[in-house]
Amino acid sequence: QVQLVESGGGLVQAGGSLRLSCAASGSILSINGMGWYRQAPGKQRELVAAMTRGGDTYYADSVRGRFTVSRDNAKNTGYLQMSSLKPEDTAVYYCNAQLLILYKGGGDYWGQGTQVTVSS
Repeated sequence: QVQLVESGGGLVQAGGSLRLSCAASGSILSINGMGWYRQAPGKQRELVAAMTRGGDTYYADSVRGRFTVSRDNAKNTGYLQMSSLKPEDTAVYYCNAQLLILYKGGGDYWGQGTQVTVSS
């Protein structure tokens, strides 16, 4: 069974740091790209960062300079390093990936979400 499993969320004080992980498991041939989204209550889900298969990155203006995406291809895992956290960063964070699966082809997958809470 192919799935994305997220970890690393929690409670942190303003100015602190957290690193989120998104690990893909199953018969995966490749990860074509990964995006990080967040959603706060009453708000639309928004894209905050992404990395293509070739390593190109994207950051929303609200997080640029504070968040960094990275990956470990050997572990089929992507990371979102969050620094200088602000209360407005509080949300449920989701990873999304386009995966190439053995015998099945391509597909779009979502992680289960992890809560990030930044206190003031």
